[in-house]
Amino acid sequence: MPEGDSVHRLAARLRQVDGSRVVNGELRGGPDAGRAFGDRVVTGHATHGKHLLTRFDDGMTLHTHMRMQGSWTVTAAGRRLPRHVVQDARVRLVLEDGRTVWGIDLPVVELVPTAEEHRVVGHLGPDLLHDDFDRDEALRRCSRDPDAPIRRVLLDQRRVAGLGNLWANELCFVRGLHPDLPAGRVAFGPLLDTARRMLRHSATAPDAYQVTTGVLRRGERHWVVGRAGRPCLRCGTRVRARDDVEVVGSPARRLWWCPRCQPEPKAA
Repeated sequence: MPEGDSVHRLAARLRQVDGSRVVNGELRGGPDAGRAFGDRVVTGHATHGKHLLTRFDDGMTLHTHMRMQGSWTVTAAGRRLPRHVVQDARVRLVLEDGRTVWGIDLPVVELVPTAEEHRVVGHLGPDLLHDDFDRDEALRRCSRDPDAPIRRVLLDQRRVAGLGNLWANELCFVRGLHPDLPAGRVAFGPLLDTARRMLRHSATAPDAYQVTTGVLRRGERHWVVGRAGRPCLRCGTRVRARDDVEVVGSPARRLWWCPRCQPEPKAA
């Protein structure tokens, strides 16, 4: 699932092309579709939450977002992608050494001045994976709507950036919180500290990507996600699930929880 740790790992992988000169290519999606790319150097890759920022030496940044379907790949000199994959490419950057960087099926592709990156990520909350994570600001944003269910607060990128549906579900389990628990009854300090440790471990440890239990065996990598109807790995109670529609017309998000480890909240 593309979440903050996914994009963090992606940026680390794409840094193999930092310092390379782009000699040819184009954007094939977004408001700048058709714009040719050439004679510029990739100076770095940065992230904020689920957003990727590819910076160039001409003062421009390529802002992209994978959402659920996008991906990136780098082909070696002389290698080609399958034709059906090339048809879905939204970014093509041919480097001076013959390698090509491809952004595949990206729903968000736009060029912005590097000095104005705040236009595309400034609305987001503090990023859990940033070294300068502003914990106080994250606490303020997460606590401003005490009646909102905790699951929706964790998924709102304007409050804290980087958590997707997998992490929201797993974090609630680890902290013993029912997904419907009102935010006003949650101790956000310890929750955010746990979120930061788990996300950073997933983003950096070689075999830990989105493994929340510490067990690599198939079917045991997550505490509750994907385990509806199966015994809780901690207490043996059957895990429950349901679809949650936050806004009419928007895709439903799947919720998973253990009714014993995450008791239903009682009326205040």
